[in-house]
Amino acid sequence: MDLSGLRRYTPEAVTRARREAAVLAPVLERDGEAHLLFTKRASHLGRHPGQMSFPGGGREPEDRTLTDTALREAREEVGMRAEEVDVVGRLDDTRTSSQYRIRPFVGVAPDREYVPDESEVAEVAVLPVRGLTDPANYESERRDHPTYGRHRIHFFHVDGYTVWGATGGMVVQLLERTTEWRAPEEVDREVEADAELPI
Repeated sequence: MDLSGLRRYTPEAVTRARREAAVLAPVLERDGEAHLLFTKRASHLGRHPGQMSFPGGGREPEDRTLTDTALREAREEVGMRAEEVDVVGRLDDTRTSSQYRIRPFVGVAPDREYVPDESEVAEVAVLPVRGLTDPANYESERRDHPTYGRHRIHFFHVDGYTVWGATGGMVVQLLERTTEWRAPEEVDREVEADAELPI
């Protein structure tokens, strides 16, 4: 995983949104290999319960920048301290159907134990980039989306977890900018809007 290009990359920005949010995609080195840290959202949350995500959330008045938002949320959700994160760049903004603009930052963090805040996070999962880039662990489908119309959804099935949705899209962009992996041009299936998800 080569993160150097992210420092030079100028990401696309969403200029109009009702609310701003930011996430941190933490990159850890474990056993000599790159891994990404995800959180599994608590089942009692109103939005996206049980889904895999990067640490993050909405911008608060005390956040001077969206970088501050991402780092604050990482501290609150898993105990990752701002001073131990080297923010190397960011990815394109993502607009959600709930009118959020999510700004994803990528940062290098130490491989240590991170403790989830049980009010928001059910579990911390550290997944190997090698597993995320394994073609056997990836699939995609195209279905109708209330905001994006006919939309492609990416699914990464690694170590018993499935990363998909907005986070799956961020993972695609991160992997395509830092590894040799590319999402296949063809989707695995075309489905109706109400078809069951492969999770």
